[in-house]
Amino acid sequence: MAFWDWNRWPQELAWTALHGINMPLDIVGEECVWYNRLHRLGYTKAEINSFIAGPAFVAWWAMGNLEGWGGPNPDSWYVFRLSLGKKILDRMKAYGMRPVFPGYAGMVPHNAGKKLHLDIAELPLWCGYHRPSVLQPTDRSFQKIASMYYQEQEKLFGKADFYSMDPFHESGQTGSMDLASAGKAIMAAMKKVNPKAVWVAQGWQENPREAMMKDLKPGDFLVLDLESEKLSGWYPGKYRKSGFGQHDWLFCMLLNFGGRVGLYGRMDELLDHFYLAKTHPSAAHLKGIGLTPEGIENNPVMYELMTELPWRSEKFDKISWVNDYVFARYGVRDRTIQKAWKLLADGIYNCPASSDQEGPHESIFCSLPSLNSFQVSSWSRMQNYYDPASTEEAARLMLSVADKYKGNDNFEYDLVDIVRQALADHARIVYNRTVADFKSFDRKSFNQDSRQFLNLLLLQDSLLGTRREFRVGTWIQSARKLGATPEEKDLYEWNARVQIIIWGNRTAAIDGGLREYAHKEWNGVLRDFYYPRWKAYLRMLGNVMDGKPMGNPDYYAMAEPWVKAHNTYASTVVGSPVDVAKGVFVKAFGSY
Repeated sequence: MAFWDWNRWPQELAWTALHGINMPLDIVGEECVWYNRLHRLGYTKAEINSFIAGPAFVAWWAMGNLEGWGGPNPDSWYVFRLSLGKKILDRMKAYGMRPVFPGYAGMVPHNAGKKLHLDIAELPLWCGYHRPSVLQPTDRSFQKIASMYYQEQEKLFGKADFYSMDPFHESGQTGSMDLASAGKAIMAAMKKVNPKAVWVAQGWQENPREAMMKDLKPGDFLVLDLESEKLSGWYPGKYRKSGFGQHDWLFCMLLNFGGRVGLYGRMDELLDHFYLAKTHPSAAHLKGIGLTPEGIENNPVMYELMTELPWRSEKFDKISWVNDYVFARYGVRDRTIQKAWKLLADGIYNCPASSDQEGPHESIFCSLPSLNSFQVSSWSRMQNYYDPASTEEAARLMLSVADKYKGNDNFEYDLVDIVRQALADHARIVYNRTVADFKSFDRKSFNQDSRQFLNLLLLQDSLLGTRREFRVGTWIQSARKLGATPEEKDLYEWNARVQIIIWGNRTAAIDGGLREYAHKEWNGVLRDFYYPRWKAYLRMLGNVMDGKPMGNPDYYAMAEPWVKAHNTYASTVVGSPVDVAKGVFVKAFGSY
């Protein structure tokens, strides 16, 4: 959502309203609240902008992972976000929604202890970045500074019935802080704003800490169990013994980390665990569902399935539901299409409980080239849990009837996405053959297979160019559009580019493991970044087979030129999705 404007937001709000979402997170304009509050505390414009992150990294700043990366933001950014935030809030209220505002749980700039003479808890670096510090909620200054935050928020956006706060998010430590007292202090500051307000917290890993929430009144605290489809916080296990105690909670689906491209879901787990939660003793205070992905605009089938669960009192048959979903989505009942979707529902959309995979099965094209390339992002925990032949067959079935559904937008989107997955899965097989050729010192086979791998990558790029959703130009153009000057446009484009490639500086990207955390298998970036990277690596392997020494590529240095470039990427599509998909598939697999 980093670069959404008022053309995009109404579409999202309409979708959420139509799917029963009545409690949306509303954070647009949060930067403005912080700017005004820090100004009141005596921070200069330069100091404030060294704290608030740039557009593509606001989410990581807001949850206390870093300061300033992607900035400094121009004055016009705050003007834009304030105006946009007010429009969003008005539309939410017009739909009868009760938005969740970001509350205040003690985050302060990491230097606030010295500058403001506060009793703060300094947190360790996060992937090489300074994390904001935490003002001890029990400190005598906490209520004053919290009140200042809520005052500035109320001036700009009014009050809310829900406030989201996550102290110690992924911090791994709380030091000597009295957690029970901290919870009461945070709650007291919120209640001064609205005595009826509810504190909303993420149920993730050990958060919310049991000591912090145990003495809070039932009804005042609501937990979003972020990844309920995997039996996370609500079910007795690693982090807690009896769910969330006396507190209300929501059964949530995380689904995607980093907004990565790829078919993925846990259909059986989602159904099993939702209906288990309706009767399990540890789930007694279940109050609804939630969507908590790190990135959207992917895998629409999973969001449709999730948002239908509250309306179904009894567990239902997955395949029957999928057949009805496909009919609703395409407007036709076609047995060939149903057969294709059954393969997907029983395969790639059915990640099993035995797998700890986080998000989509990542494309080998985006993986860091090596002799052991597998997952792309550092923390994906990717595993092979489905037969790649199933995505190939699903694509083949979809293509066999594709001419009948030309112009059907939903069908064409799914066709491209399914063929994309089939190509990525096939390329992984070709990659493994190429590595085997190298290890066997089979130069002829290596030349053939490495050339096929690179050709598949370019075929993938041309396929994805037929849909706006899979074009890097759509992402970059949305960023540049928000800039009022050439300098602003360049800053926003840099934010857009760096987030999906190296993500951070060299320390964060390499040592911190953030490189390609939010990678995208998109047209344009495949051709101009991933293709040259793989080509250079495969050329190096060929040179080794010719007797030259093995090199040590500096992948960060290879990425910087693309991240800093300003070559134009269009958002307009090239080619017919059906025609290009058929042509690409034939070249990759021989026939359909």
